[in-house]
Parts: sequence; structure tokens; C-alpha cells
Amino acid sequence: MGNPYRGDVDLAVNGEVLPMRLTLGALAELEETLGDDSLMGLIERFESGAFKAGDIVALLVAGLRGAGWQCGRSELMAADIEGGPIEAAKRAGQLLKSAFSLPQ
Repeated sequence: MGNPYRGDVDLAVNGEVLPMRLTLGALAELEETLGDDSLMGLIERFESGAFKAGDIVALLVAGLRGAGWQCGRSELMAADIEGGPIEAAKRAGQLLKSAFSLPQ
């Protein structure tokens, strides 16, 4: 299980529970992936529920890579995420929130 004080959120991928973490490097990689978009735009989409599937994938990949996962977007897109798209979206939102707030 990940460390909530470090901003960790767990994700079950292909039957294995993996930690995710948005480190500074992972956030920079996420910004690069977003291109002209911004982190604030991403946060606003999640807060309003207007996020896209690509937003979820970008967040999950950045979080997994921030915690040391060595794979990329194509591997995650081919993987089985426990709970499907709804759980993936929930975990992506938790990851984003945990990067910018203290655990409760």
C-alpha cells in the first residue's frame, strides 16, 4: 500500500497493486503530455466532471512512472485495470487531489 503522506494512490493493474505518485518529475512529464493544455485545465476538468479518457490515461501513466513503473501509455492502455474505467477515473482524481493537498 502506498504512503498517503507522500501522495501515493494505489492502482490494481493486471492483478498487481501498484503505487502511483505525482513527483515533480512526473508532473513535468504530465505537462509535456498535455501540450498546450495546463495542469490547471486538467484540475478544472476533473473538478467539473468534464475530463476525457486521455486525461485519465495521462494521469495514471504519470503517477505510475512517478512511483518507478517503467512502462508507458501503450502498456497501460493494454492492461486490465481492476474496476474498469470508473475505478481508473476515481484513482486518477484521487492522485491529482493528493498531489496538491495533505492527507486527511
